[in-house]
Amino acid sequence: MRTILITGPGGSGRTTLAAATALAAAAEGTRTLVLGTDRADTLGAALGVRTGPAPVQAAPQLTAWRPDAAQDFRRDLTALQDRASTALDFLGASRLDPEELTPLPGAEELALLRALRDAALSEKYDTLVVDLPPAPQALALLALPEELRRYLRRLLPPERQAARALRPVLGRLAGVPMPAEWLYETAARWDLELAAVEAVLADRDTVVRLVAEPGPASADALRTAGLGLALRGLRTDVVVASRVLPEASPDTWLAGPVAQQRKTLEEWRESYDVRTVPHLGHDPRGTDDLTALAVPGVGQAPPAADWPVSDRLGEDGVLVWQIPLPGAIREELDLVRRGDELLVTAGRFRRILPLPSVLRRCTVDGAGLREGELRIRFAPDPELWPRAR
Repeated sequence: MRTILITGPGGSGRTTLAAATALAAAAEGTRTLVLGTDRADTLGAALGVRTGPAPVQAAPQLTAWRPDAAQDFRRDLTALQDRASTALDFLGASRLDPEELTPLPGAEELALLRALRDAALSEKYDTLVVDLPPAPQALALLALPEELRRYLRRLLPPERQAARALRPVLGRLAGVPMPAEWLYETAARWDLELAAVEAVLADRDTVVRLVAEPGPASADALRTAGLGLALRGLRTDVVVASRVLPEASPDTWLAGPVAQQRKTLEEWRESYDVRTVPHLGHDPRGTDDLTALAVPGVGQAPPAADWPVSDRLGEDGVLVWQIPLPGAIREELDLVRRGDELLVTAGRFRRILPLPSVLRRCTVDGAGLREGELRIRFAPDPELWPRAR
């Protein structure tokens, strides 16, 4: 399944472009689903249909769906209370009724990730278009599955399940009940669900499409978003310049804004594959307006992000790990080696990367940033590296 994740700076018209992209994909004859996230149902307003927790048909071959975070949160917490009934009774805790539950911060993000996973696994659709939140929130959302899995493995490592026979003894010694089997089963289920989301994001047919209105304020936002996506290994197919004003206009007052947009587009084309979408003179509403936008088609996914390890042992005595980080600034980069992991900080973003197996037997020998690529040098550790006979 082809998956297009759409985000960009706030106020850039990304929801409208997501609706138009989904409509264009459906017009090509592919079964298409568009996912929305906005409580105000801006997706439904653009499509001309009301969207909600039940998928609705917005056009031929096009289904629209806006997951209900509150409903999912109530169902999950109610199930958790049922599974933890023994522990809750031991503590004298009172259960919460579903009617009094309101979603906590993060519930909407988790609901969207679950919907993304369910849609990808359903095999009902050929194309999935996701209207993500504005870029800063979208980047945090896309990082969530990997980070939550890491937390689960640290707090409830799977190998501890092997010691479940000792829990009754430990519980009597400590005087309190030890974590029950359901806790580890729940952690394993969550890990499996998060792994499925990670698989969708890492799939070769998944891309991120950035939407921005050409102007000085958007340039920094695009650079920041591109850097955050690159550090996550996510690919950007195109940058869609929205609300582009016509070059030839009888209104003289448009000359200034048109010149500013032209200059910005020229600068963007030096770094991105830019497609322009015209300003219609009003907020697009309904399928006719969305079709008039003439958004880029689905097309082919760009090549998968490649983070190769180059063998330069013969020339320089090192292995070089190459990580593309377009838009990175040398002064804002930081690297920390911790065991078999590398903590990479690039500007406001950080990611903990497991080292490729060949590099785990090496020590960090230095790093450099060249032409938007971070190159980390590793020297073989004599105590761990195989010696020639």
